[in-house]
Amino acid sequence: MAEADVAGFLAALRTGDEDHPALSASSAGRAVVAVRGLHRFALREGWTTVDAAREVRPPAPARRLPKAISVAQVEALLAAPDADTPLGLRDRSLLELLYGTGARISEAIGLDVDDLDRAAGLVRLDGKGGKQRVVPVGSYAGRAVEDYLVRARPGLVAAGRGSAALFLNARGGRLSRQSAWTVLRAAAVRAGIPGDVSPHTLRHCFATHLLDGGADVRVVQELLGHASVTTTQVYTLVTVERLREVYATAHPRARS
Repeated sequence: MAEADVAGFLAALRTGDEDHPALSASSAGRAVVAVRGLHRFALREGWTTVDAAREVRPPAPARRLPKAISVAQVEALLAAPDADTPLGLRDRSLLELLYGTGARISEAIGLDVDDLDRAAGLVRLDGKGGKQRVVPVGSYAGRAVEDYLVRARPGLVAAGRGSAALFLNARGGRLSRQSAWTVLRAAAVRAGIPGDVSPHTLRHCFATHLLDGGADVRVVQELLGHASVTTTQVYTLVTVERLREVYATAHPRARS
């Protein structure tokens, strides 16, 4: 068997025929990985002298664009919690901080009060791999967090054992990841936002709305804590799609 035979097998998987439907990139990729493993085994066992599959790479899966909701939807989401209750103040400050800093949900619930520099408007986030980064806290998020710290957190911390955590549950302990998801889902329902909205949605919105506003992709990379700018560049595809939509609806010569 030659390399062309393995490449032809991959092509046949992707195109399909009358008796076999075309496979997706991920499904075809798994088949090719299995074939590559078989050829490596055959070479190691001396059944063949050439690994014909070595240079045949699995197809790259389609890039999934991050899901982002509109600015108006984000504003409705952030306004959904009842700010007249301690837990509502906590929920609003959590959502404002997620959107205002682009923090991952694990980073937000892992915050202690001392991680905030309230005077300078900064927060220290512990990212993946133990890497820390300092991110600005916008005025809206800053006010929401301040309201929570002054009007709600003292009562919540009194119910527990004096936790240093920024976001507390009703028993005075650190807010869990699952509870944070519940907060966001409840706010999305209350705001009337359709579809599956997750804490990561606000991180996507943070990046997409910054790029829409003209922010440099390298700056967004630092704010998100991405190790590689390649990871951040997927958000530029979202803005390109948005530009296409605006162009198609607004330019007189965009459509026939």
